[in-house]
Amino acid sequence: MPLSGHCLCKAVTYTVDIDAPLLTGYDHCDDCQRQSGSTYSLVVVVPKDKLKTQGPIKKWKGVADSGNAVWRWFCEECGSPIAHDPDAAPEIIALKGGSLDVELKKTLKPDTEIWTVSKLPFCQEHLEKPFSHMPQ
Repeated sequence: MPLSGHCLCKAVTYTVDIDAPLLTGYDHCDDCQRQSGSTYSLVVVVPKDKLKTQGPIKKWKGVADSGNAVWRWFCEECGSPIAHDPDAAPEIIALKGGSLDVELKKTLKPDTEIWTVSKLPFCQEHLEKPFSHMPQ
C-alpha cells in the first residue's frame, strides 16, 4: 500500500510508492525535539526516489553533528514539518510520521529509536532497537 500524507493546511501533499517503510521509529535528537515541539519526532524512512510531493515546500539547511547538512522540509504556508533529508544518506528521506494520512498513521509499528543519548528522562517508552546516535 503506498504511503500518503499532507501538511496541516493541505497545501503540501505527498505520496510514496512503496509497500512498507524502510524504518519507523523515534528520533530523539535535539533538532527533532525542537522542530516537532515535542519529546521526539516519529520518523518514517523511505527511499527518496519513491517520494513525490506537490505544493509549496520550503527547505531549511541545518548542520548535523557530523558536519553534513540536514535539510528540514516544511510547508511554506502553515509551517508543518514534512521531512528531514540528510546529505549523509542521499538515498533516503525521513518523513514526519504525524504528516501521514490518519489511517496510515494507525498502522505504524515503530521499533527503532535513534539519538537516545538525547532522549528526555521522562520518556518511558523503550523500543526494540535503540541506538545512542545514528545507526551506521
